[in-house]
Amino acid sequence: MASKSGLSFSVLAAAEISEALEDLARLRIAVFADWPYLYDGDAAYEKRYLKQFAASPGAVVVAARDAGGRMVGAATAAPLADHAKEFAAPFARIGLDPAAFFYMAESVLLPDYRGQGAGRQFFAMREAAARAQGYEHAVFASVLRPDDHPLRPADYVPLHGFWRNLGYEPYPGLLAAFSWRDIGETAESVKELQVWGREL
Repeated sequence: MASKSGLSFSVLAAAEISEALEDLARLRIAVFADWPYLYDGDAAYEKRYLKQFAASPGAVVVAARDAGGRMVGAATAAPLADHAKEFAAPFARIGLDPAAFFYMAESVLLPDYRGQGAGRQFFAMREAAARAQGYEHAVFASVLRPDDHPLRPADYVPLHGFWRNLGYEPYPGLLAAFSWRDIGETAESVKELQVWGREL
């Protein structure tokens, strides 16, 4: 599927996902180094995380490629019950069945290709995949950072408005915790994330 931006989008077949993991790791490390994730990525962490993701029979990867065929962005998703337990556990704790939710894991896009509709395409194609698998609820999680964090860019605009325009709202009190190493840290630390969701 081509777009006005010149990018082409495709949902990778199951056999293609394992072949794309190296590109996914490259994009995650590059994009998540920026605010608000501040992820100090490394190959060992990526291998562990993506191996678990790819093991899900319901895993979905939407690839965005430039005119030369290079993957410049990707969005991932999987049944919440198959994803990292850190994300499913808060649902079970408040009486929600993780098996009823499809988890929109991440969207990563290189800076030169932003602002041209890729974000909407990523959500639309993952939501379509969720419906095809019989899901009626889609969720994702966004990292929470203090407004006075020293690395927060002065011109940073949160994506809350964009997500709300797509029909997503935060689940009050539904927070997840996940660990990664921030830039400048010597070890992983726990981050709190707000869960957002919508009915499909």
